[in-house]
Amino acid sequence: MSVRSYGDEFAELALRLHDTPSYDETVDKVLEFAVKALNCAYAGIILVHDGPRVETIAATHPLVADLDRIQMETGEGPDVHLLAEREAVRIEDVRTDGRWPGWAREVEAKGVRSMLGTRLSTSKTLIGSLNFYDPAPGCFDVEDVDVAHMLARHAAVALERARDLEHLWRAIDARNLVGQAQGVLMERFGITADQAFAVLRRYSQDNNIKLAQVAQRLVSSGELPD
Repeated sequence: MSVRSYGDEFAELALRLHDTPSYDETVDKVLEFAVKALNCAYAGIILVHDGPRVETIAATHPLVADLDRIQMETGEGPDVHLLAEREAVRIEDVRTDGRWPGWAREVEAKGVRSMLGTRLSTSKTLIGSLNFYDPAPGCFDVEDVDVAHMLARHAAVALERARDLEHLWRAIDARNLVGQAQGVLMERFGITADQAFAVLRRYSQDNNIKLAQVAQRLVSSGELPD
């Protein structure tokens, strides 16, 4: 089915992703729509972390993570190629494709014959890849590539926003915890806010414990971590 045929569905997806409050829920909605839009058996998302590490953060079936693991262990496969230099990879049949024979043999042995992958990226960064698999050969055509690209654009923006929001809320929560911990120390020892913060920071540094963890323990138990 063409991108135009999915116009209303993409618009609805964009709204739903915008209103989704968490990173995990955003990922789930993307994969739910992905399997429906491409009419395939499985879908998954690979996330690129800082540095060379990548991981499968979500999938509609455990098999997807296994297929991704094979690529990372062998250093060959469509996603390795995709993340390095391509916008999309389409495999009509792993049995006859010939580009990554070692990966293809293992994938076929697990019952998968066709694959489509596309980059998840924004103008600022490469987030990872969105991948589709099916037991039947020839599951994905050229129009499916266009649909996958459009879905990936929506998903990448939503995932980046959700990830940024989670980082923001974690920072806000940590700051609030530190403020509460300062209040505990101020009341207990009759010291100022600056003095209380200095105590927390010094304890954090001396014991190699994150400041937020020190604050969390003090607020919840009234004691500093061991």
